[in-house]
Amino acid sequence: MSHSLPAARRSLLALSALALAMSAHAQNKLDTVVTTASRTPQKLSEVLADLTVITRADIERQAAASVADLLRNNGCAEMVRNGGPASSTSLYLRGAETRHTLVLVDGVRMDSQASSGASWQGIPIAQVERVEVLKGPASAIYGSDAVGGVVQIFTRKGGGKISADFGVALGTQATHKADAGLFGSQGILDFAFTLAGEESDGFNATVDYPGSFSYVPDRDGWRKYQATARVGAQLAEGHRAELVVIKNHANGQYDASKSRPLVDDRTLQDTDATRLAWTAQWAPALQTQLSYGESRDRYETTPSPYLTVTHVKNLALTGSYQLGKGQQINFQGERIEDELQNSGLVTSGVGKRHRNALGAGYLLNAGAFSLQAHARHDNDSQFGGVDTGTLLVGYEISTGLRVVGSVGNAFRAPTLYQQGTVYGPDLSKPGVNPLEAERGRNVELGLKYGFGDTELTATAYRNRISNLIIFGAAGTCQSAFGCYQNVSQARLQGVSLAGNTRLGIVTLRATVDLQKPTDASTGLLLARRAKRLATLGADTELGDWVLGAGVQASGARFDNAANTRKLGGYALLNFNAQYKLSRDLRLQFNLDNAFDRDSTTAYGYASAPRAVLVSLRWSPTL
Repeated sequence: MSHSLPAARRSLLALSALALAMSAHAQNKLDTVVTTASRTPQKLSEVLADLTVITRADIERQAAASVADLLRNNGCAEMVRNGGPASSTSLYLRGAETRHTLVLVDGVRMDSQASSGASWQGIPIAQVERVEVLKGPASAIYGSDAVGGVVQIFTRKGGGKISADFGVALGTQATHKADAGLFGSQGILDFAFTLAGEESDGFNATVDYPGSFSYVPDRDGWRKYQATARVGAQLAEGHRAELVVIKNHANGQYDASKSRPLVDDRTLQDTDATRLAWTAQWAPALQTQLSYGESRDRYETTPSPYLTVTHVKNLALTGSYQLGKGQQINFQGERIEDELQNSGLVTSGVGKRHRNALGAGYLLNAGAFSLQAHARHDNDSQFGGVDTGTLLVGYEISTGLRVVGSVGNAFRAPTLYQQGTVYGPDLSKPGVNPLEAERGRNVELGLKYGFGDTELTATAYRNRISNLIIFGAAGTCQSAFGCYQNVSQARLQGVSLAGNTRLGIVTLRATVDLQKPTDASTGLLLARRAKRLATLGADTELGDWVLGAGVQASGARFDNAANTRKLGGYALLNFNAQYKLSRDLRLQFNLDNAFDRDSTTAYGYASAPRAVLVSLRWSPTL
C-alpha cells in the first residue's frame, strides 16, 4: 500500500493550491433553500454554519455505490468499510466517531442502539433527491448524536405533470441494477413512488494477512432492494399533510472464519422509516410543523446466530415566527423513544428509554451583521437533563466576503447496548446509570465568499470531546468479557477548505481537509483517521455530452489506537460520461478507481477494485 503514498501527497498539495486559488464562476447554489442548519428553511447564502449540499444531478452523474461513498466522493467525510457496499460502514465527519453524526432521512432519525450510530450500509441511495451535510455540533437544534455534525437525506418528491423514470445498469463483478419511479400530482394530491434493486457478485472482502482468522478465497456479493412512497395533500391554503414510507433490504456475504470456508456467512439488514407530517402557515409570520416518525434498524447474521433490532420513535412540533424584518424566532418540542432488542446482551431482552426536549432559536440578519443563537434542554429517562447551546455570528466585511464564528456544545447519549453490558436488559429502572453522556465543546472561525457564480469557504475548528465511551475490561458489571466505560477524551482540530469555480467551459470543485484528530491523553491519532484529505472534480458539457472526472485522496492512517499498524495513503481517479440520445433518454458510463489502486480503510479488509458501470435512463413525461 505504501507505493501510493507519494502520489497521494502530491495530489493533496495540488488540490490545496487549487482550492485556495479558485475564483470567478461556478454553478451557483447560493439561492438554494436548505433546512438542516436551523431546522427551518434558509437560503444557503444566509447559513453561517459549514454546510454542503449534494444535488440529484451530482448523485446521478457520480453513480456512487452508496450514500457513504457519495459523501466521501464529495469531501464531506472519511469512510471506513469492511468490504463491499453491504458491509459494515463508518463515516467520520471532522474526525468524529461515526456515532457522533446524526443521520436523518426525510426528517426521520436513523440509529442503531447496538452498533452506535446509523447503519450507513442500510441507507438507500437510488432515489435520493438531495443531501445536506452540516459539519459541527448541532445538539442545540437536534439533541443527542449531533456532536460532529448532521447528515440529512431527502428522497425524491412528486408534483407537476405526471412523469416516470426508469434506469438499468450493468457493470463489472457481475453487477446489475434497475430502478423505476412514478411522480406527479392530481388535484390536491402529489405523489412519488419508487422501486430499486441491485445485485453483484462483488469481490473478496478479506485479505490474507499474518494471523488472519477470517480470510476465505471467494467473492463476497450482495443484493439490495429499496422502495419508497411519498404522498402529499394540500388540505387548504397554507396547510399541507405528507406521508413518507421507506423500505430497504440488504443481503451481503462476508467471511466469518477461515476454518469454515464452505459456510455461506451472510448479513441481513432491514432499514425502514415512516413519517407523517402536517405543515401549517397560520399567518404570514407564523409557521409550524407537527410530525411523527419511526425508524427500524434490523441486523442479523446467518448461520451465526446474532440479531439486533432498534426502534426509534420521534414526535416533534417545530415552528418559526417572524418578529420583523430580518428577525425570526424558532421553537421546538420533541419526544424521542429508543428501544433495543438484542441477542448479544448479558440477558437477552428489550431495553427502552425516552427523552423529552424543548428548544428555541433566534435568527437575525441586520445588513452586514448576522447572528444565530440556539438553546435546548433534553431530559433523558436514564441520566437526567442535558443543556446545549450554540451561538453563530457573521459579518460581511466586503461584497460577498463574510467572516463567521461559532461556539457550541453537544452530547451523545450512551446506547442501550452499552448500558446493557453493565446492568442487563432492565435499562429503564430509575437510577440505573453507569455511563454518562459523551460531550463535545466546539469553537470555529471561518471565511465564506459567495458572489455571482463563485463559492469559497475556509473553516478552522477545535472540538474537545469528553466522557468518550470505550470497551474496557471486566469489573463490577454483569459481563465476564468486559463493559463499556467513560474513560477517554479526544481533541478534533483542523482546517477545511472548499470551493467551486468555472474556467471556460469547465466547472471545477475541490475540498481539502487538514486535520489532527487525537486521543487527548496520549496525543496519538485516532484510529483510521488521516491528517490530510482532499477531493477534486471537473465537469463540462460538449453538445449532447456531459463529461466529468474526480479524484479522492487520503494521507496515511493508523488502523489501531496505539498507532503501530499503518495504512498507506491513496489517490483514486474516477471518470463519468453522459450522452443524451434523445430528449428523455440518456446513456451513462462510469469508471471508478481507474488505476485499480488499493485504498484499504480497515486492516484485513479489501478495498473496491476498478469498476465499470454502463447505464441507460429513460425519463418520459406521461
